[in-house]
Amino acid sequence: MVTRRLTIATSVALMLAGAAGGFVLAPAVGIAQNKTSETYRQLNLFGEVFERVRADYVEGVSDEQLIEAAINGMLTSLDPHSSYLNNKNFRDMQVQTRGEFGGLGIEVTMENGVVKVVSPIDDTPAFRAGIKPGDFITHLNGEAVMGLTLNEAVEKMRGPENSEIKLTIRREGKEPFDVSVMRAKIKIESVRSRLEGPDVGYIRITTFNEQTDSGLTKAMAKLREQASGKLKGIVLDLRNNPGGLLDQAVAVSDAFLEKGEIVSTRGRRPDETQRFNARPGDITNGLPVVVLINGGSASASEIVAGALQDHHRAVLLGTKSFGKGSVQTIIPLPGHGAMRLTTARYYTPSGRSIQAKGIEPDIDVPQAKIEVIDEGQRRREADLRGALRNPDATGGAAPAGAPPASTPAPAPNPGPSSDDSGHPPANPAAPASADAAPAGAPGTPTDYQLARAVDLLRGVALFSDRSVN
Repeated sequence: MVTRRLTIATSVALMLAGAAGGFVLAPAVGIAQNKTSETYRQLNLFGEVFERVRADYVEGVSDEQLIEAAINGMLTSLDPHSSYLNNKNFRDMQVQTRGEFGGLGIEVTMENGVVKVVSPIDDTPAFRAGIKPGDFITHLNGEAVMGLTLNEAVEKMRGPENSEIKLTIRREGKEPFDVSVMRAKIKIESVRSRLEGPDVGYIRITTFNEQTDSGLTKAMAKLREQASGKLKGIVLDLRNNPGGLLDQAVAVSDAFLEKGEIVSTRGRRPDETQRFNARPGDITNGLPVVVLINGGSASASEIVAGALQDHHRAVLLGTKSFGKGSVQTIIPLPGHGAMRLTTARYYTPSGRSIQAKGIEPDIDVPQAKIEVIDEGQRRREADLRGALRNPDATGGAAPAGAPPASTPAPAPNPGPSSDDSGHPPANPAAPASADAAPAGAPGTPTDYQLARAVDLLRGVALFSDRSVN
C-alpha cells in the first residue's frame, strides 16, 4: 500500500435527525447547492433502509454499527484499498507506519470474499509459520471469513500477545490445511543488511515506514565499513515488500539516483498531478545495483523498482511484481477515525502505469533453492598414469597412478562475513531456526534468486576491472 501523508480534505457529512415518522436525512453545511433531486431521493432511500433495519432486524444493532458498516460498504465497493477506519483502526494504522504494531505480521487484501496474503513480514509469527504470498485465508478459528469486511477480518487476526489463532489456508495445488499461529508484538526493522562474501552488500527493505530512509543510510555506511571500502555492488531486496509511505519510497529511490523524475501521481483533476524528482547524490557512489522483486513486491516497492529500472540505474531480477499502482490518502474524520481513500494513480518516470499489470524484471528468475549435487568421484588429468607435469607448478603434479584427492563440494553461498569478534553476525533476513522458513526462502543461504544477483554483480565488477586494465 502507498499511503500519502495528506490530512486536509473537504468532507461532506450527512446528519441523521430523529423524527416521529422515522429518520430524515438533512444535508450538512458544505453540500453543494446544485445537488439534483435524484441524489436526495437516494439519500432518503438510505434513511428508510436504516430505520427499517434498526426497527425490525432480528437482533438489536447499534446506530454506530449500522452507520460504520454503511460507510465502510460505500468505500470498499470502490476498490480493494479504500476503507473506513474507526478510531481504534486509525490508531493501529498510525502505529504501523511508525514501525510497531500487534498481530501476526502479515499484509493482506480481500479477494472474492476471502483474505488473500500479499506477503508475510520477515521474522514474524506468520513468516515463521510458513505463510506465503498468494495464500488465501478462508477461516479464522473455524469461523468463515466470507461475509466479513477486510477490516473485520484483520481485527479478528489481532489479539493479545502470546494468544493463539488457527488459520485455515487454501494454497494453489494443495488441499486446505490449518496453521496455528501465536500472536506477538510486531516490531518491524524495515531495513536490514549484511555482506554476501567480502565484497557484495545485501540490503533488504521489508516495508516503507518512517524509519526506512534513515535505516538505508545507516545500512550503507555499515556495509562500507565492513567491506573496508571495497564493495563491488549492492543487492536491494524488495521481495515480499507490501509497500507503505509514499514519501519513503521517493526517498529510497532518490538515494540511488542523481537526477530525474522518480514518480508522478495523477488524480481525478489535472491540477492534482504531482511529480517527485531526485536530488544530486548517489548513496552508493555509482556502484552497480541489482533489485530483487517478486509477486509480493507491491505499491511503494514497485515505485522504487520502476524508477531505478526506467533510469537504467539497476537491473531488476526475479519475477513480476504485484501490480498495485494506486495511492491512498488517509483523511482524518474528527471524532470518528479516518477514511482511506484512493485518490490517485502513480506512474513511473517513463509514464508507465503498473496498475493490475506489475513490473516485469529485466532478468526473469523464478524462486528456487540451491542444492549441491554429489557427482561422485571423478578422475582428472592429474590422476592419469604418466600425466605430464605442469611446468608452472611449484610442487609438481601428483605421482602417476596416485588416487584422486577428495574435494569437498563448495558451499552455494559464502554467507555473511565474520565481525571483529570472530563470530559470524546473525543473519537478520533468515529465520531463527532451520525449520522456520522453507529452503530457498528470501534471504536464506539457499536463496537462488539472491545467489544469481550476487554472481551478476561480481561478473559486472570483473568485466569492468578487465576493461580498465
